[in-house]
Amino acid sequence: MPELRAFARFLAGSRAEADDLVQEALARTLRALDGRSDDVDLKAWCLAVIRNVFHEQLRSRRREAARLQAAGEPEPSPAMQEVPGQMRDLARGIAGLPPLLREALVLVGAQGLSHEEAAKVCGVPVGTMKARVSRARRQLAVALDRVTG
Repeated sequence: MPELRAFARFLAGSRAEADDLVQEALARTLRALDGRSDDVDLKAWCLAVIRNVFHEQLRSRRREAARLQAAGEPEPSPAMQEVPGQMRDLARGIAGLPPLLREALVLVGAQGLSHEEAAKVCGVPVGTMKARVSRARRQLAVALDRVTG
């Protein structure tokens, strides 16, 4: 459960949204299990469900933002959480990554999954996952250099 929350937190950026993601993912996973538990990697399955729910919500927010913009209403700005020094900079750098790169970096870097396991969670080839992790690390290094440089 803590690993699921940590992954969701990196994706969503806030505790409340992460908790909602985990709750929705667990509910979907339990409904889909329907008594089957043989040969199922629940951790990988839950991580994949969290990822899918996050992307569904992201698409929904984009559509809503487009509707608001078309209606002439200003787009709401996201709330920033304050954390000390370098952790704040790191969190901002990770949050600034595109969602696909962010999830790749979190799965491999923070969750400790292998490239192969992360590729399976995201449903992409291993080479794609390796490229995403590499690009995420480069972009994060550039972002952190701008903050400290």
